[in-house]
Amino acid sequence: MTSTPMSTIAIGPVVVLDKPSATTRARSILGRIALAVTVVFFLALLVAPGVLAHVDPIATGDDILAAPSAAHLFGTDQLGRDVFSRTIHGAHPVLLASLLGVLLATVAGVALGIAAGVAPRWLNTVLMRAVDVLLALPVLLIALMLIATAGSGVASIVMAIGIAFTPGFARIVEGSVRRLRSAEFVQAAYVFGSTRMRTSVRHLLPNLVTEVVVLGSSAIGWAVLTATTLSFLGLGVLLPQPDWGSDLAAGATNLSIAWWLSTFPGLAITITILLANFSGDYLMTLLDPRSKTRFRLFTGARSRAGRRVTEPVGSEPEVAS
Repeated sequence: MTSTPMSTIAIGPVVVLDKPSATTRARSILGRIALAVTVVFFLALLVAPGVLAHVDPIATGDDILAAPSAAHLFGTDQLGRDVFSRTIHGAHPVLLASLLGVLLATVAGVALGIAAGVAPRWLNTVLMRAVDVLLALPVLLIALMLIATAGSGVASIVMAIGIAFTPGFARIVEGSVRRLRSAEFVQAAYVFGSTRMRTSVRHLLPNLVTEVVVLGSSAIGWAVLTATTLSFLGLGVLLPQPDWGSDLAAGATNLSIAWWLSTFPGLAITITILLANFSGDYLMTLLDPRSKTRFRLFTGARSRAGRRVTEPVGSEPEVAS
């Protein structure tokens, strides 16, 4: 019998491992940290930005284009405004527009995806071809067309993100619904007289929660990038109100003599997107029924020898040592 790096025992439908690998533990710890930091970071910037930055972000001063120092951590801009305060307060419109836009896209996309998934074949074809046409267009192009019609502002960005992101949610949810339609519990509901609406709400929707949560969390980073891009182009929050995209554009003209004007808003955008992506990846791992991390966190199941129960595999018994 050949030797392997880690002894495994396959008993029925599960595999029992001695212990998780160092890489798995490191990724789990990093994911928890990223998720916790993201939640605290978003809440602080949304609810109480004044706790982190006490200076009025639109108040001008005599220190014009002052470099970063103890008095001004991120320096000052062309009008003597504190860049650190503007960076902290500028997160509010970006995060608010991104979160509300993703929420709107989630609700609309899930509703459209379920409706198309349970609809008759001809109606499903019509709805999905319309969705495919929208998916062929860049998200930013859709957002620009919508804002050009509705005007600039946070509300317009929310609508633009919500409508532009809806086709992606609808396409993925529709595919999942079509797979679930042939499941035995769904067919049994129809046999006992359940209507399509009742079956969708009582049986299909609960089985889509995990997928929708992962999709929504993964879309936040793209929504932040879209919102800041629109503000950078002058279609979001207008100056002098603080906003990452607007401040990034305002500092671009003086980048050679005052690098801090665009650097710190750009870093804030980058860090926010990275935190959102890390959190989305961790949620995907955590909520995946086949994930080892999910089994260790939620079941804590162990074999009689004290080993962890991890991911499901085939039902064939197998012993390797």
